[in-house]
Amino acid sequence: MKTKYKSHRCSEITPSMHGCEVVVSGWVHQIRDLGGKKFIILRDGSGTIQITISRGEADKELLEVVEQLTLESVIMVYGKVKADPRAPRGVEIIPTTIKILNLAKKPLPLDVSGKVSADLDTRLRERVLDLRRKEMQAIVRIMNTVLRVIREYLRSQGFVEVFTPKIIAAATEGGANLFPVIYFGREAFLAQSPQLYKELLAASLERVFEIGPAWRAEESDTPYHLSEFISVDIEAAFMDYNDVMTILEEMIYEVLKAVNQENADDLLILNYKPPSISLPLPRITYKEAIEKLR
Repeated sequence: MKTKYKSHRCSEITPSMHGCEVVVSGWVHQIRDLGGKKFIILRDGSGTIQITISRGEADKELLEVVEQLTLESVIMVYGKVKADPRAPRGVEIIPTTIKILNLAKKPLPLDVSGKVSADLDTRLRERVLDLRRKEMQAIVRIMNTVLRVIREYLRSQGFVEVFTPKIIAAATEGGANLFPVIYFGREAFLAQSPQLYKELLAASLERVFEIGPAWRAEESDTPYHLSEFISVDIEAAFMDYNDVMTILEEMIYEVLKAVNQENADDLLILNYKPPSISLPLPRITYKEAIEKLR
């Protein structure tokens, strides 16, 4: 989509576009100065592209702008695409004009390129920069795939997506502590589950699901036990627990297949390979589970 600030996203620039005039915008990811040439790696939400400036060919105004650039500055680049096998992805842009939209201060409190590692406290404190790291972007893209496939699969099985209240008067499930909030002078709570609302909706729509936030006022002792999380809940009439297990295991199968196919580059960035599964998944009774735990 062409916008006021760009004709193409970085990942859309290919060697086949040699000679085309383009406009790209993004963040300055890296700067390399080799004396006669300066290379800028420009990053946007889709990827990166190399911007190459030759001191012997660029005009004085362009060179002055380039000398001001700092890492993570936001710039807008007008230029021509040049196919070059030496460039990353075999393509670069020769700029005619570079506009600085926002000049970043230096030094940065966190290295977005990942060359210098940062501890968790620094990453959380400088979250806006941390989210620009390729590992964080990979996680978000994988999450996007997971959510899309869950929705597509459940809808293909006749489920209707619903949204239920998140500020409630009382617990909808036992066994979980609630976060209290003041609701116009009265005590209310953040929902720990959409359970009761799903049951009401299933009594009319038969098959419903919700993807949304939930809260449990309990200590987060491990990464698997969070006080705030996104839950995926289904509710269905005219199904028994075996039918529900079939729905859920088929959904997990579709999610893993899609992530492996669509997010292969992201998995490489994270150095992670999802488990391979085949259907049907092994099933054990509650009694067998207790015996295994013992």
